[in-house]
Amino acid sequence: MLSASIALARRTSQSEYLATAPGRGYVRAVPKPHSDAVTALLEEVAHQEQPQPAGGKFDLKGKGSIVTGAATGIGRATALEFARRGCGVAFNYVELPGRDVAVQAAMTEAVLKSLNVPVFCDRCDVRDKDEVDRFVQAAHNALGGVHHLVNNAGISRDAALWRMDDTAWEDVVETNLTGAFHMIRSVAPIFRSQHYGKIVNVASVQAMKAGFGVANYAASKAGLIGLTHAAAVELGPANVNVNAVAPGFVKTELTQHLSEELVARARGSTPLGRLAEPDDVAQVIVFLCTDAARHITGEVIRVDGGQTLG
Repeated sequence: MLSASIALARRTSQSEYLATAPGRGYVRAVPKPHSDAVTALLEEVAHQEQPQPAGGKFDLKGKGSIVTGAATGIGRATALEFARRGCGVAFNYVELPGRDVAVQAAMTEAVLKSLNVPVFCDRCDVRDKDEVDRFVQAAHNALGGVHHLVNNAGISRDAALWRMDDTAWEDVVETNLTGAFHMIRSVAPIFRSQHYGKIVNVASVQAMKAGFGVANYAASKAGLIGLTHAAAVELGPANVNVNAVAPGFVKTELTQHLSEELVARARGSTPLGRLAEPDDVAQVIVFLCTDAARHITGEVIRVDGGQTLG
């Protein structure tokens, strides 16, 4: 399947990527990812494929997963891991200044479809509760059910707190914390009615050991940990597990612009002496969504190479 998809990507030359917007009755056009980029991503996924545990508590085949902000980075790695395990995947994206998020989302969507699972992708701003409710319902319909929610969507607007304006504070807190609340509130009736669900919130070690200039980000992630604990208490009686992961420094598109000095310092701060890849975090997230983790709830698992031990 992947080899055929790679060949198809090489033959594709359209300048636009067309996708029907479910329930809206129109076709949207977004810039089509460059065929070379799609091919490279497909080949990377093919290279990463490994045998997965078959059946039992690790089995996720046929379930449906929502991963917010999965166009790139940790979200993309998580969505791909779900798909490799036979899960249908729904993910959202929003346009961000200076970034080709729609193109990246189209690339992710194409690769997910090559893994032969149901896929739903649409623009959705998690800060808008009405957009979230619409997206969750559309995802539920497209996937034939929703069983997992990964709140990965997040932004940063770094500045010293005495120089941080209201917009920088509000944008980060509303996206990283309020957006996760909107998503949890929207899926809660589905999970409670089916008496089953897994929620994983992507927090950060900055919530526990903040650096300079991240007051808004650290506060939003600390709040997300509090939300994780509260949701675990409230949804636990409905057989819904709610956990969080707290990544340290992860090599993603957002960290590529950092200086070599800063990257080396981050690497040196971890006992393992290396930086995390997005897949290192994705593997933990997906594990928490299996029934092998059925008795884990309200926990925050640090995926930081020991960075916060010092």
